[in-house]
Amino acid sequence: MEITGFSAPVREQIYKIASVNLCSNITGQILASLVMNPPKASDESYASYKAEKDGILASLARRAKALEVAFSKLEGITCNKAEGAMYLFPQICLPQKAIEAAKAANKAPDAFYALRLLESTGIVVVPGSGFGQVPGTWHFRCTILPQEE
Repeated sequence: MEITGFSAPVREQIYKIASVNLCSNITGQILASLVMNPPKASDESYASYKAEKDGILASLARRAKALEVAFSKLEGITCNKAEGAMYLFPQICLPQKAIEAAKAANKAPDAFYALRLLESTGIVVVPGSGFGQVPGTWHFRCTILPQEE
């Protein structure tokens, strides 16, 4: 950000206000502290903490597996198991006509696929070409974060 036409004291105050957005607020700082120092087994809240944590991790694992299985059942899509991430990176096998249509639209084939998926279904995925991939292969990134239901 650049500010011109203001006196130095006013610019300083504006920069100070803008820089607040660079740091987490008090609630965020407290939560970060709690994440870094979770309850210990001897703490009163440990059982509740462990149950909640285990439930969240189990739910994430179920979501990842359900999405992996669903993708693997689709024609032209293969999907590896999620390993420690909140995303899956299915590989898509695109017909030559789709690759040519993407080139005509000046888009990477997986970006073209992602846009068509969004336009036709409302499903948002991120083209894998932005993450680097083996030349001639196409992928997209899909999150497992939406709730199971």
